[in-house]
Parts: sequence; structure tokens; C-alpha cells
Amino acid sequence: MPVDKKQPIPSVWTRPQRRKREQPALSRDQIVAEAVRLLDEEGIDALSLRRLGTRLNAGATSFYSHVTNKDELIELVVDEVYGEIEVPDTDAADWRGAAGGCARSLRTAILRHPWMASVLGGVGAAYLGPNMMRISEGMIGMFRKAGFPADEADYAVSTLTAYVIGMTVSEAAWLTMLARSGASEREWVERLLPAAEEAARSHPQLQEQYAALRGKDPCATRDDTFDYGLQRVLDGLAGRTGREDG
Repeated sequence: MPVDKKQPIPSVWTRPQRRKREQPALSRDQIVAEAVRLLDEEGIDALSLRRLGTRLNAGATSFYSHVTNKDELIELVVDEVYGEIEVPDTDAADWRGAAGGCARSLRTAILRHPWMASVLGGVGAAYLGPNMMRISEGMIGMFRKAGFPADEADYAVSTLTAYVIGMTVSEAAWLTMLARSGASEREWVERLLPAAEEAARSHPQLQEQYAALRGKDPCATRDDTFDYGLQRVLDGLAGRTGREDG
């Protein structure tokens, strides 16, 4: 079917709001909060308007003044999670500290809600949500104040965000697998290391790396790995402050 180019992009943030003939039984906040709880408890595959209606003791039709389908619901819950992220202080003297704080806050939010890993990049016009707009505005303002050329501030935001999401999506998948297994992260790593060391017998660099992991807290190792990469991204961005050349 040909696309009607006159129609707005399908999104909860672009469609006209329906007129309310009467006060709906459920508020948008109630619907979104319960949807987040459902996702945290059971994952993305469990999410449906019917399932949510059961949890809220309401029929799916009760939602329609706020959300018309599952795609719109996902846009709402993603923006809700973005509301947990620290917005950088645009007046901060230490832009690296402000950028790093926002990056770590984004990582924490995704790991707190691992189902986010399966929907990021496929949530329509989620960037139009109020929380996402607030974060984007703060980050662009922070980079502009730090001395980034106007046309590079948005690139800097995209670069930093891409690093965080790229690293954290893998972490979220790993933690989801651990949750299904019932084992702790330390238990899983301790069980896996002997097989990894055996497989690396003819690879001395890997042998040394695996040996160094013995006795270490795997959560702390993930934190260190993330922070190392974050600092190198910030190192690269620092070279662009105040520069106008290519």
C-alpha cells in the first residue's frame, strides 16, 4: 500500500489528541507505570494491551484515549525510563564530568530495565518524547557551552549516546540471560572460566587475560570496562572543543 506523505509519522507524540467526552477511568501515568512494572517483571514479550488491562482490571478500550496500540505504548514506556536519566548541567565548568555523569546515568537506566535493549532503535519517534527532548536539549547545551562548534554539538551527543547504548545493550542481554539461569554473575563466570582457559591454551594473550579475571568481581570489571571506553570517547571529543577546522 502506498504511503500517504501528507499523514504525520505514526507516533504517540505526533497524532492529534482525541477529545475527551468524559474523564477516562485510567490516567496515562497509571497505564505507563504499570506497563513498566510488567516489562521489568516479565520482559518485552509479555507486553500487550490485553495483558496490561488484566493487571489494571480494565479493558483494552479503557486505554484508547491515551494509547491506541502496542507501538505507542512502547514509545511511552521508553520515554518514561528516559525520565530517570540525569540531565547534564549546561553551566558545569567540567563538561567532561557532566557528560560522563549523563552517560553513566543512561547506562544505569538501561541496566535497571533490561528490556530496553530490545526496543532501542525501533521505537518510532521516541526522540519527540518530553524526557528525551529534555535530555537532548541539556546535552546539546552542555557541548555548546564547552566550546563545540554549533554544527558539531549534535554529532557529539550522537557519538556519546551511541557508545553508551552499544556497550549497554550487550550488558543488558547478558544480565537477562543470567536472570533466566538463576545463577549470580560471579557464579556464572566462575563456572565458565575453566572452559575458557582450556579453549585458550594455544592463545597466550587470552590465557593471561582469563587468568587475571580469577577472583575479580565481574560487575566491577564491567564497570571498569565501560568507564575506560567512556573516557576514551571523551578524550576524542575533547579535541574538538573550540575548533572550527575539519
